[in-house]
Amino acid sequence: MDSISEARRHLANAKEILSEKARKEDGRYQDKKYIKMAGHTAYTGVLLALDALFGNKKKNARKSVEWYQVELARIDKKITGSFADVYEILHLSMGYDGVQNAKVIIIGLQEAENIINWTEQKMAKAVA
Repeated sequence: MDSISEARRHLANAKEILSEKARKEDGRYQDKKYIKMAGHTAYTGVLLALDALFGNKKKNARKSVEWYQVELARIDKKITGSFADVYEILHLSMGYDGVQNAKVIIIGLQEAENIINWTEQKMAKAVA
């Protein structure tokens, strides 16, 4: 479960970056540099959790978003939709575009937390 702790740490760091550096005013974050940083950090946390669940099936290669979607669909089709949201919001909209809308960012972070919790439950069942 050490990977889950690391995933949660990444998510907490992303929230800290937003609250301390991105300057929220009137429901919008102001500094795109820190929005992008937070998006990449949170998305990395999700990938850490999923990599712990899936193991090292694809050695010495970067996994594509499609690879994660296929692997998730084999286990739970509902979580695949959550992962698509996380990819779209955290990785693309925040990480690359620097989306400033706080409501959108909150949804992305909540979905990330849901995936990390789901992963923790799946791993606990596998151990039991």
